[in-house]
Amino acid sequence: MNIYRDLEDFIPLDNAVVTIGTFDGVHIGHQKILSTLKECARNINGETVLLTFFPHPRMILHPEDDSLRIISDIEEKVQLLADAGIDHLIITPFTRDFSNQSPEEYIREVLVGKIGTKKIVIGYDHQFGKDREGSLKDLLKHAEIYGYEVEQIPEQDINDVAVSSTKIREALIKGDIDTANSYLGYPFLLTGRIIRGNQLGRGIGYPTANLQVQENHKLIPAYGIYAVEAAIIEPKEIKTGPYRPNIPEHIVKGMGYIGTRPTVDGVSRSIEVHLFDFQGDIYGKTLRVKFLHFIRHDQWFETMQELVDQMSVDEKKVRELLDM
Repeated sequence: MNIYRDLEDFIPLDNAVVTIGTFDGVHIGHQKILSTLKECARNINGETVLLTFFPHPRMILHPEDDSLRIISDIEEKVQLLADAGIDHLIITPFTRDFSNQSPEEYIREVLVGKIGTKKIVIGYDHQFGKDREGSLKDLLKHAEIYGYEVEQIPEQDINDVAVSSTKIREALIKGDIDTANSYLGYPFLLTGRIIRGNQLGRGIGYPTANLQVQENHKLIPAYGIYAVEAAIIEPKEIKTGPYRPNIPEHIVKGMGYIGTRPTVDGVSRSIEVHLFDFQGDIYGKTLRVKFLHFIRHDQWFETMQELVDQMSVDEKKVRELLDM
């Protein structure tokens, strides 16, 4: 997959088959669109192009609203789209000027002029241009003028999948990892830099890697204990050029914790992972954590010994679930 950090970096193609959207989470509904995109490209010997935006349009259009929580950060999304087999990924900066284009300007300047679109694949409810006034009607109206075709994913096909980013967010907030993962089509990911904690876990026999999540708007699942699988990776900047996926240094199963550590201090949120049967200095590295199973909600214990006893029970259950 080739990556472009701006539309200006992209050279228009002769046979571009294009889809557009934020694709937050790249869930199974998105995967339906991507599957159709690739099929259309094969049918006309074309190349697939996905145009997405960074930052998320809502952050620019409604900066006063801090409620948005994204399912996948930019690096996670790039990896997922590469895994899906997209040929070209354009990550264009979203600005107010970009959003103020009329539907026809958007079609003429972006889809045709910058990309060279010969076929566009969209969901039934796709909207674009100033105030989201553009729709399927506009794309069909200008198709003959600008020489492209439109492939619409029918509403029924999308509804058959019965999934949306909103449903995934709701499931994660409740700790319903099974539902979230079934909608995503893969385990939910959380990526963070490993920082030094207060070493409390080491003192009670459960040393943990403390995560600092870089993306401020990243959704954090419900507080509690999880069965996880963690990949230790080097941080990577997404640049224009061929995409080279992060090759993990280690992949380790473990027990994840999200919460305020109420038995200890109960003040600030902590995200920690106890890596099973692993030793090594990983401070400063990045951990990409797959959330596989929810074990229990966070809770307060009267004594540290009660906490340690419960963690022993949790570990046994996690190891069983992970076939260890």
